[in-house]
Amino acid sequence: MNDQPIRVAVVGVGEFGRNHVRVWREIEGAELVGIVDTDADRGARVAAEFSTRTIPGLESFAAERINAVSVAVPTKEHARIGCRLLESGLDVLVEKPIATSLDEADNLIAAARRHDRILQIGHVERFNPAVAAVQSIVSRPMFFEVHRLGIFTPRSLDIDVVYDVMIHDLDIVLALVNSLVVDLKAVGIPVITDKVDIAHARLEFETGTVANLTASRVSTERVRKMRFFQEHEYISLDFTRQDVLRVRVKPAVPQPEINFEKLPTQSEEPLHAELRAFLDSVRTRRPPVVDGLAGRRALELADRVMAGILEHAGRVQLGAYAPQGSR
Repeated sequence: MNDQPIRVAVVGVGEFGRNHVRVWREIEGAELVGIVDTDADRGARVAAEFSTRTIPGLESFAAERINAVSVAVPTKEHARIGCRLLESGLDVLVEKPIATSLDEADNLIAAARRHDRILQIGHVERFNPAVAAVQSIVSRPMFFEVHRLGIFTPRSLDIDVVYDVMIHDLDIVLALVNSLVVDLKAVGIPVITDKVDIAHARLEFETGTVANLTASRVSTERVRKMRFFQEHEYISLDFTRQDVLRVRVKPAVPQPEINFEKLPTQSEEPLHAELRAFLDSVRTRRPPVVDGLAGRRALELADRVMAGILEHAGRVQLGAYAPQGSR
């Protein structure tokens, strides 16, 4: 496999899957063999758009000599399809969230271990150049303020905004803090759908770090920003612009010195970086940056946020407007 292109396929070519198809066509060292989708017309359209072909089903992957697969089907199908592919000896990237439940996540992780396969979870913002740039300067962050706001679109309305949008930032904060959450408060309400469309969570970690996260899919503007503070410095990330501003304060007499520094970043579409990283893990057999355990941790915390939202809804008696709490 080291000398030959890695043969890849995409299962599920809705909005996310279509982007996987597009990017796989661009990645050196990968050969996009074809796509699978339960909607034959959609599959044919995407195949024609990106000059690939449809494959009848997962049972054809062995004959097609597929090595690795992007799974971008609805979340409720992640575990079933992912486990089947892992058990067939394929390396798998499963879109986020990893699954609909922790039990299903455990099944995926166990299948990957049992068959010695790569399992990567599609938390694409981990591969944003802005996130990559702060990895080397994080010391002891004590406070996070995160906003991920989007304009309403009829996409991913089968899951709450916590699992669709906030989970990106839950994953990133968990990776940067690397500590247990010891206290959590959350609030969220449906606005347009019968799911939670806007949510806020306050997390406190064992280290004393506090994180405030807000996620919305019913905003009037698109905002993707994270700010965090550590001793004598403030770091601001803009996920959309892919830039990072670092403000450092040096105590001095008679006044402190303030230094502004824009960290160097190398612009790249995060999905491109994510699929490159997956391909590298497939080729080298090194563990992926966002493995099954990382995906499980993000899902577990998202579940806790949803539980906090439901507890709050019950306490304030939202009544008919109480979120359904299902994905």
